[in-house]
Amino acid sequence: MLPAIFLSHGAPTLPLVDAPARDFLRGLGQDLGRPSAILVASAHWETPAPTVSTIARNTTIHDFYGFPRELYQLRYEPPGAPDVAAAAADLLDKAGLPTGQDPAQGLDHGAWVPLLLMYPEANIPTFQLSIQPHLGPRHHLTVGKALAPLRQQGVLIVGSGAFTHNLARFRGGAVDAPAPPDVTAFADWFD
Repeated sequence: MLPAIFLSHGAPTLPLVDAPARDFLRGLGQDLGRPSAILVASAHWETPAPTVSTIARNTTIHDFYGFPRELYQLRYEPPGAPDVAAAAADLLDKAGLPTGQDPAQGLDHGAWVPLLLMYPEANIPTFQLSIQPHLGPRHHLTVGKALAPLRQQGVLIVGSGAFTHNLARFRGGAVDAPAPPDVTAFADWFD
C-alpha cells in the first residue's frame, strides 16, 4: 500500500535550479515506484467545499508571476483520472462531505512542480482535490480518513504546500533572519 505524503513543493523555480530539494523529489519518485494514480491536495486550490478535478487531460496552470520566462514554458500534462476522482468524490460524499467535480481544473504549481521532478514522464493519471482552509484541520483530517481506501488501490495521496506561505513576510525579511515564533512553534510540532 502506498503512503500518504506531505511535500513542501518549494518555489516554482525548483525544476530549474540545482538544489537538494530537487534531488530529493527526483529520488522520491523512484523510491515510491509507479502508483496507479496520483491525488494531489494542493495549497493553491481553495474552494468553499471539497472539489475534485475530473479533467480528462491535465493542463499546466502557471499560477504565479515575476519568475524567469523559461519557467512559463514548462509543461506537465499527465492524463487525468476522472474515474478515480469520481470514486474519491463518492468516498467523501459517504463521509458526509458533499463534493463537487470540476471538469476543467488543471494542475497548479503546488501539484505540477513536485510531480515534474518525481514522475517526469507525465504518464500517471493525476487529479487534484481542493482544500478549505476556513474549515480547519479537523475537516481535513476527516477528508484524509475518508480517502484512505484509495491507497489500497495503489493511489498515491499527496498533500502539497509549505510550512508557511506568507510571501510578504518572506520578501520583507533577511534570508538569515530567525524564523518567526509562529513558524518555529509549528515546525517543532511537526517534528
